[in-house]
Amino acid sequence: MDNKVKIYIAILVLIFGITLLVDKGQPKPIDWNPTYSVEDKIPFGLYVFDQEADGLFKKKVERISTQTPYEYLDSQYDARENVQTYKVKGTFMNISEVDNIDQQSMKEILYFVSHGNNAFLSMKVFPKVLLDSLKIELKTDFMPNDSISVWMANKKAGAKKYTFNTGLSDYFSKIDTLNTKVLGYQISSKNKKQVNFIEVPYKNGYLYLHTQPVAFTNYNLLKKDYYQYAENVLSYIPKGNVFWYNKTLNDKRISSSPMRYIWSQPALKSAWYLGLIGILIFMIFNAKRKQRIVPIIKPLQNLTVDFTKTIGNLYYQEGDHTNIIDKKIIYFLEKIRTDYLLDTSKLDDDFITKLHYKTGKDEKDIRDVVQLINDHRNSYHGSLEEDLIKINTAIEKILH
Repeated sequence: MDNKVKIYIAILVLIFGITLLVDKGQPKPIDWNPTYSVEDKIPFGLYVFDQEADGLFKKKVERISTQTPYEYLDSQYDARENVQTYKVKGTFMNISEVDNIDQQSMKEILYFVSHGNNAFLSMKVFPKVLLDSLKIELKTDFMPNDSISVWMANKKAGAKKYTFNTGLSDYFSKIDTLNTKVLGYQISSKNKKQVNFIEVPYKNGYLYLHTQPVAFTNYNLLKKDYYQYAENVLSYIPKGNVFWYNKTLNDKRISSSPMRYIWSQPALKSAWYLGLIGILIFMIFNAKRKQRIVPIIKPLQNLTVDFTKTIGNLYYQEGDHTNIIDKKIIYFLEKIRTDYLLDTSKLDDDFITKLHYKTGKDEKDIRDVVQLINDHRNSYHGSLEEDLIKINTAIEKILH
């Protein structure tokens, strides 16, 4: 191995070792993205809530992750004329950072509630069709807050205040006070009490709207006794089955790239870039060692045929037809031996058959040229120009 190559390999190994040592001492960065995904164990994921959901509701919790609310609820609707109701009863639930319910699905949820069911929605931004239908308004306090205090309106449900770390404060700024029941409050950046949890009747059912979904994340459920606030909020949901729509916006942004797992792991990502750098260095230094172009050596030409043609033309100019015919025959037989590897010492039926198979020429034409050659060889008188023309024509049929 060349000494330069050994040096390059040593440099790469050294860089790789230093990278491992530096990376080993670095703590894994915390992902604070609010994914609200049941698969995420990061602070703002819902993994813990998903694990405890069945115990919290003490009833069947059906998770809806592969369908939209419209697709699921519509499939449960019995549209028969004498029935026209849902085959399932209970509460539809959704917890997310922002509105992840399409307009058609929201209309289906309201229709589900109108049939004596309920809906619990905890999110910072609610669908416009919902706000318009219930005649309520939602506002955001854009004054940055390091934290926000929340508590239940009913002291029997829990009078303790809980502080959440959140940057913005979302609250209901306008509600129908005659029909809407306030269930919870929060303190704004200006120390103003705001409504963040309400119960709204809708025909034969109820909607429970909550503006602090952060209460159900891993970070807050595992923080001291903060899980009690989540229990207090969920205690208002009527007993029965719960249909939890847990497909988050994060699910829609999953990359389809085969490299997505490598990009998601810092160590693998660093190794990938290190490998690319190594390949680039190798290509740069290896470019000087290109192999020389191998010259093309042409094979020696067979000049026998050309020589025979030249001699034949010479005899034709002298008018010696017999010699010309002899040279034409020699040229013909040499061509047969060279191209088709046939023995031309005996021009019989076996030779005719073999030449027919190898050339694909008409067997009659081959038989004619063989007959003319044999006749010429057996004749004792000089050949005429007419004989030369016949033999030449017969030979050309076979060779072309």
